Amino acid sequence: MIFSTLSQAPRYAALHTLFPRAFEFMRDTDLNTLAPGVHQIIDRQLLAIVEVADGRTRAEAKLEAHRKYIDIQLVLEGVDEMGWKPLSDCHRPLDEHNAERDIRFFGDVPDSWIATPAGAFCIFFPEDAHAPLVGSGAIRKLIFKVAANPP
Repeated sequence: MIFSTLSQAPRYAALHTLFPRAFEFMRDTDLNTLAPGVHQIIDRQLLAIVEVADGRTRAEAKLEAHRKYIDIQLVLEGVDEMGWKPLSDCHRPLDEHNAERDIRFFGDVPDSWIATPAGAFCIFFPEDAHAPLVGSGAIRKLIFKVAANPP
């Protein structure tokens, strides 16, 4: 898991072949004008999802994990207090992995919480379980889905 700010994004470009394209999209796009929903960048390899939701409590948030995608979650408005726990320490699955949605939920409690303000992002790798959208008021964010193993 990585927590950083937009101004520091270039530091992480070398970590994955598709990260430079994601950070370029962040830099070259007017993020305030993006409509909610899915925006394809590179078919099935890199997409961006604009999400607007009311924050929930820590108790309401469930840890989730992905197998096929890395998440880069950039907060655009509000503060998203994201929970984190190593997937290897999650022992209370709530369901089976949904391959179509690439998600599995867990009833475990996060080990830590990261208050992520507008302009900051968290990167969650497949080994990171995370519980997003915790906060008060509206949260607007941009979630990049980055293929963990692109062709």
